Amino acid sequence: MIKLRYAAALTAALMLAGTAQAQSVNQRQARQQERIDQGVTSGRLTAGEAVRDERQQGRIDATEARMRANNGGRLNGNQRARLESRQDRASAHIYRSKHNGRRY
Repeated sequence: MIKLRYAAALTAALMLAGTAQAQSVNQRQARQQERIDQGVTSGRLTAGEAVRDERQQGRIDATEARMRANNGGRLNGNQRARLESRQDRASAHIYRSKHNGRRY
């Protein structure tokens, strides 16, 4: 009986971890979009910079969708690492765009 409870608890924890990881990818995309929007609102991003950064976010979204479609709706560790690397680069681009001294 204890083994059954342990197995059920472990299964539930793994399912929640998978959901949390998927949400973290999407949450990061949302936070980066908010940073772009805030940069446009404050005038720290030019229209061209915002378009470039949003295109990059769109490519990351498309890549994630393609990865999930080819893997039954889930991301494996390698795919997650690739997405996180792309998100890291996108975040750096947003930062550089917002802090390059250009204003519109």
